[in-house]
Amino acid sequence: MIRLILAGFFLCFLAMPSRAEDDAQARILFDKLLAANDADDYDAFVANADDGLKGALTKTQFDAVASMMTKRAEGGREVAFLGELNQSGYEVYLYRLRFKDGDVLGTMALKDGKIAGIFFK
Repeated sequence: MIRLILAGFFLCFLAMPSRAEDDAQARILFDKLLAANDADDYDAFVANADDGLKGALTKTQFDAVASMMTKRAEGGREVAFLGELNQSGYEVYLYRLRFKDGDVLGTMALKDGKIAGIFFK
């Protein structure tokens, strides 16, 4: 019985680096989104998006959100990873964006390594 428990712990530890790598890759993609937003660069914003997101997010919609987020970031912005959810086969990463005037929850959904959704609330 003890061997079985130890084997279970060992397998959990083997999976941990993979999860950390996934989180790091997600953070790289999220940072690219923020940089594209700051630069008002629609093409860079959708560069890692899947076809569904590219079709759903128009340049006009991007411009409206980018303008609002860029104004808020003028006083500085801190980004903190809050966690990850598995929802219907999507990896959903949660981030807190802290601005001088308050916080925003950023969510980014990934499917097969592509950004399938992005939402700021």
